Amino acid sequence: MHDIEPFYAWEDLYIAAYDERSPFFGRQYHETLCTHSIYNYYIHPKWDEIGSATLYTKVLFADYEERFCVIELIGEWNDYLYNDVMYLKRNLVEPLLKEGITRFILIGENVLNFHADDDSYYQEWFEDLDDGWIALINFRDHIIDELRHSRLGYYLNYEGLLRSVNWRTLTPRNLLAVIEHLMMHKLNE
Repeated sequence: MHDIEPFYAWEDLYIAAYDERSPFFGRQYHETLCTHSIYNYYIHPKWDEIGSATLYTKVLFADYEERFCVIELIGEWNDYLYNDVMYLKRNLVEPLLKEGITRFILIGENVLNFHADDDSYYQEWFEDLDDGWIALINFRDHIIDELRHSRLGYYLNYEGLLRSVNWRTLTPRNLLAVIEHLMMHKLNE
């Protein structure tokens, strides 16, 4: 797992550690020393901790005028044992909400498992968005099944073509346009 790096092709456009409005402003990263682990497997040092023992993040892009951000995730999203959504909401989402972000694109290719519990933090996050949304893209099939089983589709968008977006070939603003188009297409069905 230490070889899985956060996506870095947009670093010429945005780096959260240099963004004064980011919750990760001022963070410094060691290029080779791995200090964080998920179940005794070290992860790449550029992933950001949010307080969870099993879920790490990377804000790949934030645009405060357009009010959206792109967040890549790695690890196990485990609300049942560790209440990971609480850490995500309190330590990452809430600071971004205070800065005006209301549209969240979460990339889940590196999320290995999801274990649901209570939906109250999802409901709270959803209610904080005003006219915004939360889109989950490229999550694994078994995670989508668990999200469905947990009935989180009211708060999170993860169905249809959101499951297979070729996002690495896009700029962040083009990704936003694609996600908005897919979500509007879903609403019009």
